Amino acid sequence: MNPVRNFDSSDHKQGISNGVKALLLAAGYATRLYPLTLNTAKPLLPVGKKLMIDHTVDKILKIKEIDKIYVVTNQKFFEQFKEWAKVKKCALPIQVVNDKTLSNDDRLGAIGDIGLTISEGKIDDSLLVIAGDNLFDFALEKFLKFAKGKSPVSSIAVYDIKKKEIAGLYGVLEIDTNAKVISFEEKPKNPKSTLISTCIYYFPKAKLNLVKKYLDTSEKKDAPGNYIKWLSENDGVCAFAFDEAWYDIGSKESYEEVKKIYGGRNDK
Repeated sequence: MNPVRNFDSSDHKQGISNGVKALLLAAGYATRLYPLTLNTAKPLLPVGKKLMIDHTVDKILKIKEIDKIYVVTNQKFFEQFKEWAKVKKCALPIQVVNDKTLSNDDRLGAIGDIGLTISEGKIDDSLLVIAGDNLFDFALEKFLKFAKGKSPVSSIAVYDIKKKEIAGLYGVLEIDTNAKVISFEEKPKNPKSTLISTCIYYFPKAKLNLVKKYLDTSEKKDAPGNYIKWLSENDGVCAFAFDEAWYDIGSKESYEEVKKIYGGRNDK
């Protein structure tokens, strides 16, 4: 199936900018969390006093360089995110992208969704990309400062999960003394380290064209780590390591645990 794709531009006018754009990836179906996510997008589930996605958006709003937020989702949850964008109290314009997929079987994959948003959104600025279900405690300003210092090389945020048996569930990398990624493996059976990718990326404006180049030459369009591996081997990637907490919500049990953690916090 080759779905017709749609870019929604009814809410905000396109403009020329030299700022940074933010993109939240929210086109997955989160089948492991069924029935919670059967009729509700995973990033729109409540965590503490906010929806999951709001925790990340509120962190993005603290970055003065960012002037627009994109959210890419699928046909099933498109209207949900449109409604969320309308009621979200946000100082920045939020634009929702519909990739027109209907299930796991025809999904574009995370890398495909990044490419779609860049192309149809006519993005010509540096791009901060974050998984819509990503929860973390570090300040994004620190990551952006690091990434801009490494530009024009792309950057990723990484976390030391301490145990190799757990690291193998994620994208595992090794870095040198200059924070440059020297190896990257997606869900390896024998991890070389306990340093994992957290699906937080910064792609400088000058390197956005590499996303299309990758999509034109590779069939691996789902896990973003496949692109990071290719990028590290063909152009270069630097890694920002943070020590603050990071939460992976991959099951109903982990979701309930995160709700308990955030439920005891005072953030509004």
